[in-house]
Amino acid sequence: MTTPMQCPKCHATMQMLEGYEEAVVHRCEGCRGMWFEIMAHEQLREDAARIDLGEPVAPAEGEYFDPTAPAPATLLCPACDHYPLIHMVDPHQPHIRFESCKYCYGRFYDAGEFKDFVDDSEYDSAFDKLLKKVSAALAE
Repeated sequence: MTTPMQCPKCHATMQMLEGYEEAVVHRCEGCRGMWFEIMAHEQLREDAARIDLGEPVAPAEGEYFDPTAPAPATLLCPACDHYPLIHMVDPHQPHIRFESCKYCYGRFYDAGEFKDFVDDSEYDSAFDKLLKKVSAALAE
């Protein structure tokens, strides 16, 4: 018997979702974050609204994220158990911040982030805001 996967954020138990054996995904019983095995996030795009039970949360206005900055806490891969997760930003939607394992290539999305990742309609407005901020900074 294998030990249940533990959430890298809140350390609660993560359960594998039934009916998704081809594209394995686990949901945290505590914070409702989701762990996707390699490429499962792409295979399950059409099911995002059904499997991601959280609501997307936008970053605070003026909040910038530097993926090269050290993380406040080291999160460990729930699948590999000892590899640190790296913090990532979706290049098309810079407001989406997820964690990934550079060994097994799994991804962790906070509750609501996967739905937001799939719904890229925010991309245009987020990109427009970013361009305005960069333009304003360059004009100074």
